[in-house]
Amino acid sequence: MNIAIFASGTGTNAQEIINRFKNHPHLTVSLIVCNKKGAGVTNIAATENIPVLSIEKEVFFNSDQYLLELKAKNIECIVLAGFLWKLPGYLVAAYPGRILNIHPALLPRHGGKGMWGNHVHKAVLEAGDKESGITIHYVDEHYDNGAIIFQARCPVLPGDTPEVLAERIHHLEHEHFPRVIEETLCTS
Repeated sequence: MNIAIFASGTGTNAQEIINRFKNHPHLTVSLIVCNKKGAGVTNIAATENIPVLSIEKEVFFNSDQYLLELKAKNIECIVLAGFLWKLPGYLVAAYPGRILNIHPALLPRHGGKGMWGNHVHKAVLEAGDKESGITIHYVDEHYDNGAIIFQARCPVLPGDTPEVLAERIHHLEHEHFPRVIEETLCTS
């Protein structure tokens, strides 16, 4: 199964996923899709010899050009690994049950538009939550709304800052996301 990873940032989760599937008999990271010039994930793609599709907002939301490119590259599944745009309906419809996302909190809390990165961790701390974690879920037409596949939890400790909590969350992401992708795609 050919996987496209959509990412907007440094690509640490993308790297973990690539590492997991380098010699996998059934899953291959075949494409990195990026919406941000100079994003670290493009350097990872170059190092790993994985093609990059750089996308522009206007085209992404107002035509199906990129869908045609994904289909031409035989992409069968999409994994969002720090991708900050909401997917357009045509893309969700083209990959039903084949788009997975990771969110750095325990959905349904602290999800939705604008809830990414330290914005999420700050919201968790401001809410006084005693725990946080990650949610891996299917993508639908709404932000952070698709069916939950997996959650992992960690404590929120006294004195945590958004940056300290982020490190704990990154550990959970790297530990669980590649495995859950594999289990989900290889059993579906």
